[in-house]
Amino acid sequence: MDSREQADDEPTLEGGYDPEAVESRWQRRWIDADVYAYDGDEKRDPNTVYSIDTPPPTVSGSLHMGHLYGSTLQDFAARFQRMHDGDVLFPFGYDDNGIASERLTESELGIRHQDYERREFQERCREVCAEYEAEFTEKMQNLGTSIDWSNTYKTIEPRVQRVSQLSFLDLYEKGREYRKKAPAIWCPDCETAISQVEMEDDERGSHFNDIAFELVGDDAPRDEFVISTTRPELIPACVSVFVHPDDEENQDLVGETARIPLFGHEVPIIADERVDMEKGSGVVMCCTFGDQNDIEWYQAHDLPLRVAIDESATMTELAGDYEGMSTEEARAAIVEDLDDEGSLRDRWEITHAVQVHERCDTAVEYRVSKQWYVEILDHKAEYLEAGREMDWYPEKMYSRYEHWIEGLEWDWLISRQRDSGIPFPVWYCGDCDEPIMAERAELPVDPLSDEPPVDRCPDCGHDEFEAEEDVFDTWATSSLTPLINAGWDWDADAAEFRMDNPELYPFDLRPQGHDIISFWLFHTIVKCYEHTGEVPFDATMINGHVLDENREKMSKSRGNVVEPDEVLADYPVDAVRFWAASAAVGDDFPYQEKDLTAGEKLLRKLWNASKLVDTLAPAHPDEPTDLEAIDRWLLAELDDAVADLTAHLADYEFAKARDRLRTFFWNTFCDDYLEIAKTREDNPSTQYALRTAHRTFLELWAPFLPHVTEEIWQAVYVDETAALEESSIHVRDWPAPQGYEADLEAGETAMEVISALRRYKSEHQLPLNADLESVSVYGPIDGFEDAIRNVMHVRELTLLDDEPDISTAVAEIDLDYSTLGPKFGSKVGDIDAGIESGEYEIDADDGVLRVAGEELEADLFEVEYERTYSGDGEMLETESAVVILE
Repeated sequence: MDSREQADDEPTLEGGYDPEAVESRWQRRWIDADVYAYDGDEKRDPNTVYSIDTPPPTVSGSLHMGHLYGSTLQDFAARFQRMHDGDVLFPFGYDDNGIASERLTESELGIRHQDYERREFQERCREVCAEYEAEFTEKMQNLGTSIDWSNTYKTIEPRVQRVSQLSFLDLYEKGREYRKKAPAIWCPDCETAISQVEMEDDERGSHFNDIAFELVGDDAPRDEFVISTTRPELIPACVSVFVHPDDEENQDLVGETARIPLFGHEVPIIADERVDMEKGSGVVMCCTFGDQNDIEWYQAHDLPLRVAIDESATMTELAGDYEGMSTEEARAAIVEDLDDEGSLRDRWEITHAVQVHERCDTAVEYRVSKQWYVEILDHKAEYLEAGREMDWYPEKMYSRYEHWIEGLEWDWLISRQRDSGIPFPVWYCGDCDEPIMAERAELPVDPLSDEPPVDRCPDCGHDEFEAEEDVFDTWATSSLTPLINAGWDWDADAAEFRMDNPELYPFDLRPQGHDIISFWLFHTIVKCYEHTGEVPFDATMINGHVLDENREKMSKSRGNVVEPDEVLADYPVDAVRFWAASAAVGDDFPYQEKDLTAGEKLLRKLWNASKLVDTLAPAHPDEPTDLEAIDRWLLAELDDAVADLTAHLADYEFAKARDRLRTFFWNTFCDDYLEIAKTREDNPSTQYALRTAHRTFLELWAPFLPHVTEEIWQAVYVDETAALEESSIHVRDWPAPQGYEADLEAGETAMEVISALRRYKSEHQLPLNADLESVSVYGPIDGFEDAIRNVMHVRELTLLDDEPDISTAVAEIDLDYSTLGPKFGSKVGDIDAGIESGEYEIDADDGVLRVAGEELEADLFEVEYERTYSGDGEMLETESAVVILE
């Protein structure tokens, strides 16, 4: 139904502002009328299209303050660019591909993924996720964001699966992917391999254990040596012992053989520079595998493989009596047995950083298995250069990207051992293990359900195949969002990749949080750069995190989480948006209700100012031939503000834009100019300036406060028969400076004088239209004398060429006692006495205070001055003028 057919629900300025009714009304109407829909056209000029590569949230999670904040920043950019520069693609995606969706489905339905064929389980996942997606969509729409809801995607839908599998095949054919049996980072809880980017450090309590190892042989230089470890459960997996070549104290061990306590197998002792001599005893055991060093030693020295821990962090048969125990249980049992045996020499508590899987906080292990990798280590320089080609907002965030790439130690592991995910389009020959890739025309495929594209192995002729059971890492698909939204696909007729909407690519903006620079941003650059040869976006806007009021990270364990639903129940959406613009992009900032309260007050101010303007001037007054000085000045100031705001918003400086606009609107327009306009309501010059400024203010506020500005705009300036998709304030052209010229300094000073005189009348209980006999002004007000006379009813106004006879005296000297006490000790009393008696001197040149025989530097005191007028009349002072009333 067209919004205009709902006569009982029409926008109006009558009464007070009702945000609850107004906001829900416009959220519904914007969607119904497709106000924000992007009409794609491959012939469209890319320079007239602004495309945003939006982050797809995990649908299993509820809306949190990060979603609210990040989405609002994206919307500021989208709304500004839509008005300023043409068409905008502002899509929305749902990340329902991965372990989170798998666990959600198992929890919701009370099932286990192992009990289902993969394609069937994925259908269950989609059904469960669809319910959460609908709820998430409703909440996002309630934020009033200008998302194009006709352009959405899901990271598990067939179209996206095809793009993801095409990406895999393309990189494989380019020789950039490989499958290898190698040590991989493993999450025992999720029971899957993970990549380096999915790990984070977590401070946890543990124990250092000093354990004695025997030396083997009658000619051994000593009986034993001691190693220090936090993981005694890895002793059965020990394959060697290492000593640093420069460790003189332990050089006698190199070349010897050690016997492992409790388990009795023997291992060589080898010299290697990677040993940290400052850690523990300086002698370290190598186990397959405990950490990255173990892996490097294993590969460099061709060591044997001993697997003591399985995929679920359970001890294997290799662990002997400890088989079947969890690693935690085995750790305690082994330490106890080492102590009984006499091999435990010392044990003490420590706190250290443990590498955990960021999704579940489980300490990671390292396991040898066949996995798929994308080759990236040899291409770091290319990816650094690609990052430099982009504009970073804020610029400092590039260093995080740079540090991540420089610290990479692994190629990108993209295979995962789970069911909720996009399958690898690969089968293997049952005889020679040759990989058989799916045909591009057949994608998407699932090797567990679909047949391979050949009857026999092209390498050996064998006719039996094994399906790849693994699925892609979530980020292997999420990294393709620019290509997904641009419609990237293989054109079989042209034998090349093409895009349905090439005008979108590269995207203009990638907005995201700083915590996923190494996840989403880096991997998107890798994938899209390899497929297209271009950086996938021109700029990236990195937002910070919302902290609690004490600037602490929000967490459920701390009990300091602020729920968006509660905030939106208490405050208008536009007030929340005003709060979201309070911090510089990239900075973490605290949630403070005062910003929401300030937003509410602004909405009322805008509403009430609009009602006043509506009574003072017709909606569409003609421009007079000559504008009066004060009106021309207002429009010149408005031009200046428009230029500032345009520059700030183009650079994603939302906080600067918001504050600049609020100050000008509230202080200059509402507090000063509207008060003047009340006395000039029949003046055509003022009426034109009022309406021009009011329309412009609504347009300038529109990206920040979309609901209240739409309501006022439609109520005042739009014919009731106009279609919303054409009449909405959000599809208007962004204001541009109109070239009004005025002496801005003189006009500002004149406004200060008018405000000072109005305040004088109020303090003396005089009506605002009371006459003032004689007023003298010292300050730049040339050209605005008539405005001051007429507005403030001044009979005689005099401009002074010289400053009035004003004397300046020290009113008070405030000392910084916190610094003064430690520096001057007992002399502080004398300093106080000297100041009290007036026996001091302030050096105007160097700012030093000389008192009681001491010299106090400028940072130790502050001086307050008092200015007094010795002539006839009463003096008022403003920032730029002196006013004398006689």
